[in-house]
Amino acid sequence: MLYLDTQISRGAQRKKEMKPTSFFFVTLLSLFIIFTSHTPFVNSETDSCSSSPSINGISFDITKFQCFSVWDAQGFILRYQKTESSLWSFVLSAPDTNAYIAIGFSSDGSMVGSSAIVGWVGSDGGIKQYYLGGTQSSSVEPNKGNLQVLGNTSAALSQSKRIYMAFQLNTTQPQSKLLYAVGPQGQFPSSPEFRLSQHEYKISTRIDYLTGQSGTVQTPYSRLRMSHGVLNMLGWGVLMPIGIIVARYFKQFDPTWFYVHVSIQSGGFILGLVGVVCGLVLNDRINANVAKHKALGIVILVLGCLQVTAFLARPDKVSKVRKYWNWYHHGVGRVLIALVVVNVFYGIHLGNAGNGWNAGFGVVLASLLIVAIVAEFRKWARK
Repeated sequence: MLYLDTQISRGAQRKKEMKPTSFFFVTLLSLFIIFTSHTPFVNSETDSCSSSPSINGISFDITKFQCFSVWDAQGFILRYQKTESSLWSFVLSAPDTNAYIAIGFSSDGSMVGSSAIVGWVGSDGGIKQYYLGGTQSSSVEPNKGNLQVLGNTSAALSQSKRIYMAFQLNTTQPQSKLLYAVGPQGQFPSSPEFRLSQHEYKISTRIDYLTGQSGTVQTPYSRLRMSHGVLNMLGWGVLMPIGIIVARYFKQFDPTWFYVHVSIQSGGFILGLVGVVCGLVLNDRINANVAKHKALGIVILVLGCLQVTAFLARPDKVSKVRKYWNWYHHGVGRVLIALVVVNVFYGIHLGNAGNGWNAGFGVVLASLLIVAIVAEFRKWARK
């Protein structure tokens, strides 16, 4: 009976110890699934430049148009031709994701100050020109812009699960810096104001109309953007979780685990701190609308500072308050990592970094989760 009571007591202790950690792993796994499930998937098989689709509803013949894939990540295909000395015809096609599509003409590759043609299919579907006066929706004005559009030839229609947006411009030479955007699903401009919701994804490109060669326009402060993203992802999103894994599963290598844990967390904090500073400088220079991302970043930095303070003020192992300190230290660390996962994926989305960054961070995160789960079960089995 004594042996049985002991086993029952150990089993209860295992469940007690497993509960918060298991919940933490489940939370991280859920966040990973949520954000990766929102990674856009596009299928452009129903349209390609190797074929000339028959599109009902377009008033001009596109069979002899030049055709190029201009945004592979979103399946955008652009067809165009100079049909007269001062008349250019365009047809932009993209997967029908129940969202608007847009093409902007810019003098320098920037959104602000550009004019865009926006098309959507719905009850109030159609094509409108918008003047992009700022980054806020209120600064995007319908029925304004610098483009001379032939209204009687414009059309937006859905065919074979793709949207086709056709329009003609009166100009001797269209601007070569082109912007493309996809709106949020189910949010279309509607009468009477036809306000445009903020885009979900966008890209800035340049094109040579003679050769059709295109490429991505380097955005302002691209190095600062890259530094901000990489430093935060590496510091908060990679090194910090590794430091937590070391502290939880390698305590048998005392005191080596402690010094490794402190070194990794210190390095992660320093990289993350520099990354946050880069973000604040970047926000000051481009004045972007990233209030939520910025707020989460500040909260993460504050939690990181609290962890550093807690480390410096940690009580002795024999102290009566050490147990409460451990609860605090572990709890704040888990909250910090959860917020980091959210903000890194959100930052990738805001920066339009592409699916590669989502996939890369997702693979690293999934690998760390697998390592932690395996180590947790091994630790549980040893008890």
